[in-house]
Amino acid sequence: MSIARPALERLAQLTDAAETPRLVLKVGSALLVGKDGEPRRAWLTLLVAEIAAARARGQDVIVVSSGAIALGARKLGLARGGRGSLADAQAAAAVGQIALAGLWAELLAAHGLIAAQVLLTLEDLEDRRRYLNVTATLGTLLASGAVPVINENDTVATEEIRFGDNDRLAARVGQAAGASAVLLLSDIDGLYDRDPRLEGAVRIPVVRGVTPEIHAMATGGSSSGLGSGGMTSKLQAAEIAGLAGIALAIIDGRPESPIAAALGEERGTLFCPPGKARARKAWLGGKLRMKGAVAVDAGAAAALARGSSLLAAGVTAVEGTFLRGDAIAVLGPDGTVLARGLSEYDAAECAALMGHPSAEHEALLGYAPRSALIHRDQLVML
Repeated sequence: MSIARPALERLAQLTDAAETPRLVLKVGSALLVGKDGEPRRAWLTLLVAEIAAARARGQDVIVVSSGAIALGARKLGLARGGRGSLADAQAAAAVGQIALAGLWAELLAAHGLIAAQVLLTLEDLEDRRRYLNVTATLGTLLASGAVPVINENDTVATEEIRFGDNDRLAARVGQAAGASAVLLLSDIDGLYDRDPRLEGAVRIPVVRGVTPEIHAMATGGSSSGLGSGGMTSKLQAAEIAGLAGIALAIIDGRPESPIAAALGEERGTLFCPPGKARARKAWLGGKLRMKGAVAVDAGAAAALARGSSLLAAGVTAVEGTFLRGDAIAVLGPDGTVLARGLSEYDAAECAALMGHPSAEHEALLGYAPRSALIHRDQLVML
């Protein structure tokens, strides 16, 4: 099934219900929580009014909200905003998530809207069945008129499985929800061609494809000390969204009523997706963890670029331990990741078959081989 969405070319389209019927809105810790560890209620009240206005004009809105760790850290008296250690972050999140959910519920209720708390770990969106469950739940909540408020489940997530920032989580939620666009409220008004603190830095209003040159423009982490993302994570989020045919925008979230302030003046950066995406390939392209990898030669890389399946004859190396159906990366001759796909064989079988033409596979395996190591319907190019 292909995911058909209107083409978004301007920031102002994000407030049009016909062109953006479903919007994911990400709110960072530094915007929601002040340096004193208290919620910025006045600012958030105006943002919630903007969410209510979007709902009134017919848009579905999903909120991805940071802030639990920052809120909990103050209550527990933890240093470094609760990010001194994984244990501190988990404890702070356990306390702060209650306050965060209550805050959203209270302010949305003032507009007659119902808040629904959804806590996710990386595995919830990496596992196909759980991903589909998230999709179904979000669909039911939205159809029932609720506003899902999503956060990473920091209380149980470990360093190995956590998203690490809510920018990429927002993009993955956009995929699962079939959103038209993802809007990141940040402490900067978009992507600049260099560090925005440097003289002559120019904001880029529209980006068509996140290239290595675009990545080179990104600066590192958040300047607030409260969040875990930076421009690099936002570009990664734009790539994830783009693979699903979803637009992503970055705007300055600091002003009052930030959506109206930015979109009314077309001030921000809009990342336009390269095209439509098939639903399964959108999920696969956005996966953050691979179970293994296969390296391919130049001929196989060229064949993949033309839309072919991956045949074992073009494989030069097998990495990791994986089973049939697991997601693996496809590495080019120079080691760069060319694609992701679902393997038709386990790692040991791939190692036995690599470099051999299909005519030899039955003798090597002892059973009738499958048509490809990764079928093109289960593969997405990056």
